[in-house]
Amino acid sequence: MVLRLFRAVIMGPPGSGKGTVSERIVNSFGLKHLSSGDVLRTNIKAKTEVGLLVKSYIDQGQLVSDDVITRLILHDLKGLEQCSWLLDGFPRTVTQAECLDTVYQIDTVLNLNVPFETIKERLSSRWIHLGSGRVYNTNFNPPKIPGLDDVTGEPLIQRNDDKLETVTRRLKSYETQTRPVLEYYRNKGVLETFTGTETNKIWPHIQTFLCSKTSDGDQKAAAGKA
Repeated sequence: MVLRLFRAVIMGPPGSGKGTVSERIVNSFGLKHLSSGDVLRTNIKAKTEVGLLVKSYIDQGQLVSDDVITRLILHDLKGLEQCSWLLDGFPRTVTQAECLDTVYQIDTVLNLNVPFETIKERLSSRWIHLGSGRVYNTNFNPPKIPGLDDVTGEPLIQRNDDKLETVTRRLKSYETQTRPVLEYYRNKGVLETFTGTETNKIWPHIQTFLCSKTSDGDQKAAAGKA
């Protein structure tokens, strides 16, 4: 039996649980996970030609151009030609989506639709201990003494990315940028939206959906051809 490779994209606002869901998909279905953020960081660290270009964009507070990010992602996907994969963080614009479509057929786009108010509460309640990286959440995993690390007693800090005004700005930016991409995939008939406030409650629906799209065994076998 010829195994058909399965290509998927996962989308969702920052704080929607995309990382956790991606990890579960990889573990359950054997897809290779390619994150645009990881690709960018790897190239910046390695000081590749494109990595230096990306760094110059970031240093100037600019978004990385469609052409540059598309070139990076398509280059990495070439190494996964014989694999089923899950793309995370790309495409972020319709132009990127159109470029991806010229090379690969996308089987499904998983859209995590988590209410922005839930995300704001989730992220703005997060505090960390800088020295160890221990993470606390004042709602469901609070420190024993408010504002202090359980182990060292040192003060906890809130990252700039987790401050309410930053979270609100990032969510607004995501919505503006991503709505046309979701509409693009909806028109192509490959968008599947999963709505909820908790990853553990959304996940079973995603798992059932992916099982209906392809068999678990086929996915692991296809991914193992890398």
